[in-house]
Amino acid sequence: MNGIADTGFLVAFANRWDAHHGWAERIAAEVVDPLLTCEAVLSETAFHLANARLVLGLLEDGLVTLAFDCAEHLPQLAALAERYADRHPDWADLCLIRMSELYPSHRVITTDRQDFRVYRRNKRESIPLVCPPE
Repeated sequence: MNGIADTGFLVAFANRWDAHHGWAERIAAEVVDPLLTCEAVLSETAFHLANARLVLGLLEDGLVTLAFDCAEHLPQLAALAERYADRHPDWADLCLIRMSELYPSHRVITTDRQDFRVYRRNKRESIPLVCPPE
């Protein structure tokens, strides 16, 4: 599976008490190549889990890999922040929208169905998602 990992997925995978843990485990079992992510997602994940070491383990074990440099995409991130200002997107969401533009064959793996159904890559394309069942 090609994918871009969001915070909710990583938190659900790492926290066995999370409501979406079983779903996240099933998704992780399908991963052959590391899922792409960004530093903002890893930072949020470490915050929610209160465990930076566990997040480093996700990198070391090859579940995820860093595949985005914010500095190279500041104009695009600024444009996305402006476009979605009414939704108050966090930094990680902006990075994931941009990553979806850069890696169009990858689906965003997220528990945040509400926001990612509104966000668009390349201004008008829906972002392909993998979300827990409703």
